[in-house]
Amino acid sequence: MDIKWLEDFLSLVRTRNFSRSAQDRHVTQSALSRRIQALEAWVGADLVDRSTYPLSLTPAGKLFSASATEAMRLLNDTRAMLRVKETGDDVLRVSAGHALSLNFFPTWLNSVQAWYGPLRARILPANVHDAVLALVEGNCDLLLCYHHAELPVELDPKRFEYRVVGFETLMPVSIANRAGSAAFALPGSKTAPLPYLAFTATSYFGRAVRHIQSRVDQPACLQTCQESDLAELLKTMALAGQGLAWLPDSCIAAELAAGRLVRAGGEAWTMRLEIRLFRAIDHRKPMLDKLWDNLGR
Repeated sequence: MDIKWLEDFLSLVRTRNFSRSAQDRHVTQSALSRRIQALEAWVGADLVDRSTYPLSLTPAGKLFSASATEAMRLLNDTRAMLRVKETGDDVLRVSAGHALSLNFFPTWLNSVQAWYGPLRARILPANVHDAVLALVEGNCDLLLCYHHAELPVELDPKRFEYRVVGFETLMPVSIANRAGSAAFALPGSKTAPLPYLAFTATSYFGRAVRHIQSRVDQPACLQTCQESDLAELLKTMALAGQGLAWLPDSCIAAELAAGRLVRAGGEAWTMRLEIRLFRAIDHRKPMLDKLWDNLGR
């Protein structure tokens, strides 16, 4: 039995709506439904009466709801106590995507320490979904993530607040040809599609690149040859001349400056992203409050 199944069920108890609970739990409605069914299989009884709207709990569901609520309270209280012992109130736990963890966080932390003083921090690299979930479930103090109006990170403003701490440009790049221009320049052609080093479709950058491509007048002619969730891996392949890749500028600043990579398209092929820092409004500890207050000045 996965503890997430209990959390899913208790969310459903609160909302009485699969769609709203799926949003609250940051999963698809079908995934939430499968997890509730898995919990029912583990319990050995139907917990939710799906024939009513809004849905209701079966007698077994009502009984199990009380036990699950108490079990989660005990688990969360114990977890909170152990976290204080393990990390202490003087350790800042930051969940962030892999690209931000590698390329933005170290520089940002140095700038914070310049006015805050020495600061113990624990970075928790993850994909966007897991990073957001870490904040929602209280497994970190701060979430560092990208944001764009067309690709928002949807967190309840009544529960979470944010600061904008930087900006990033996602741009297409490739190695240079002998003339110094991009060896794989957009948009390509149907007779000679460009070899494409792609982010996976479900990743944040993958969705961002799809949005970029949807808004340009002339579609790109690309042939995917490699896929990855990791910007650093795609950068390595781009440097090896294996194709064109969209990459965040913090990841490729040194390579652009040295001419080892060049831009493979104009401004229409780029996207400007905010870098946001989120915190739970009700999560309080002195060092976090001091940091947050200073970031707002």
